[in-house]
Amino acid sequence: MTDLVALKAANANRWAKAKLIRNFSSVAKRLTASDAKARYQSVSAKTGVPWAFIAVAHERESSQNWNGSLAQGDPWNQESTHVPKGRGPFKSWEDAAVDALVNCAPRAALNKDWSIGGTLTMLEQYNGLGYANGPSGWVGKPYTASRKQRFPSQPSAYIWGGTDQYVAGKYVADGVYDSTVVDQQLGCAGMLLAMMSLDPSISFDGGHAPAPSAPASTVPPAKPSTPSVTNPAPGSLGDFIASIISAIFGKKK
Repeated sequence: MTDLVALKAANANRWAKAKLIRNFSSVAKRLTASDAKARYQSVSAKTGVPWAFIAVAHERESSQNWNGSLAQGDPWNQESTHVPKGRGPFKSWEDAAVDALVNCAPRAALNKDWSIGGTLTMLEQYNGLGYANGPSGWVGKPYTASRKQRFPSQPSAYIWGGTDQYVAGKYVADGVYDSTVVDQQLGCAGMLLAMMSLDPSISFDGGHAPAPSAPASTVPPAKPSTPSVTNPAPGSLGDFIASIISAIFGKKK
């Protein structure tokens, strides 16, 4: 099994040192545009997953195509054929995105660690842990020191593509790794760095996004009534006399 604590630390360390070696500006502008941000925030409100996480996953899975599901890029109005298979059809991109985050592994909506290490590791889990497990041969085999030495973990192309933390190696299909291929897509970490330079609201404080709350009532609270002869204060002498009169004449207070 993958040591997620170690992977979080490794990703946080890479983040602290990472430099962009490709141009992320145009993608970052698209992902932080007000109309796109509003759609990501609507899904965030239903799942607790930070909107920036949703944005970069959308870019990696379908190049921000609103017809492609957040889960794997397949059309959301049809049943998916790529992993995760058999999802949908859905009524909207937002419905498909909620399903991807709530019901599909690694179920990002259950994550409670949104520090940068936790965020990047959740994104890496979202794509798969083949890179962290040693892409040439760990998958499905016992974890041993000799195997780790022969097949060391790799920086994920999904996370680090376009930064100086990544050189080469890519899963070209589900479960198929090619060490010679250089991923041409921009990685999630670089996208987040570029987005943060445009939108200061994006941060990674380690907390879990709050669940959506019910809208506040628009009905103003009732004002306390002022005691009077016809409306005596509870427990007062007037209240005692009124209760006697009510008992005699059969009237409700």
